[in-house]
Amino acid sequence: MTIWSALAAVAAAFAITAVAMPLTQKLARRFNFMDVPARHKAHGRAVPLLGGCAILAGFLLPSVLAMALVSVWAAQGAPAWLGGLAVHVPGAAGRVPMGLGILGGAVALHVLGLVDDRRALGPWIKLAAQLAICLIVVLAFNVRVLTAVSPAGSVILSVLWLAGITNAFNFLDNMDGLSAGVAAICCAALLGTALSMGQVFVSAWLCLLLGALLGFLPYNFPPARSFMGDAGSMVIGYLLAVLSTLTTYVQPGQTYYAFGIFVPLVLLAVPIYDMVSVILLRIRARSSPIVGDRRHFSHRLLRRGMSVRKVVLTIYLCTGATAASALLLAHVRDSAIALLVFAQVVCILLVIALLESAEGKP
Repeated sequence: MTIWSALAAVAAAFAITAVAMPLTQKLARRFNFMDVPARHKAHGRAVPLLGGCAILAGFLLPSVLAMALVSVWAAQGAPAWLGGLAVHVPGAAGRVPMGLGILGGAVALHVLGLVDDRRALGPWIKLAAQLAICLIVVLAFNVRVLTAVSPAGSVILSVLWLAGITNAFNFLDNMDGLSAGVAAICCAALLGTALSMGQVFVSAWLCLLLGALLGFLPYNFPPARSFMGDAGSMVIGYLLAVLSTLTTYVQPGQTYYAFGIFVPLVLLAVPIYDMVSVILLRIRARSSPIVGDRRHFSHRLLRRGMSVRKVVLTIYLCTGATAASALLLAHVRDSAIALLVFAQVVCILLVIALLESAEGKP
């Protein structure tokens, strides 16, 4: 994938999302699709909730157009202006059914999120629906992790990974600009890995997702003018989970991948830390592990005296550090270096733990 093709994909998704955002704000106000401050929500005013629709549009529309074009080109011949990318057309056309299935999963989660944003479905109903959607995607479209284990084991782990990361970004969407910004950083790092491995199909999708997130962030960075809602946070988590699964962490012609399988865990260490830590805190407090509250580490940093912007930027920096570690890990072939990368990630998470547990304002 050439740099110009990648930039064009990012720009197309960015433009669609940026243009769609004012429209989603108007629709949200007209149909009263607003996030009103209540319970654990700290914002001081009602905020439009349909930003997730613009993100999905920025990703979905170019994806469908590209799939239609490669299908036509595979049957009739690729145009000359494609240049070196023409050799990838047959392979891309062969992956169209899988691509449509993955997009179908994103749309299903988006609709689920819209319903939940409109009137809360309840955490267990939402979780059951997420697991069902992820199971269909795994079984019907062969989106698998750790295929070397037993088929049943691979299916279970794949569903847990997809649903887990979907919820990790849903959990992380608790402060202006947080979930979208962290997702953009993770997306950029995963894009770097996919490009270095020569993966055109995955790289193209990551470019679209990155562009859509960048188109949304100006409206969501604190103080936010629009929220993505569950309809957006679940979709970006799901797409990152799927794309991290489809990425091959082995360079062409190589077979050594022992460290590469840990790249997604390192890349997504910060959202995973937030989800695991808040679930453990809820269980310790004898409350439901999947009911929203203000126990997220972003809230704990806020209570220590940081402003919202400082909290968000601190978490961006920590995510950037783990993302850089993931980029390195994808190319590590030495055990000692891999251990240093893992140690760096652990240190970053310990810094977060120390920051959020330090003495500060009550």
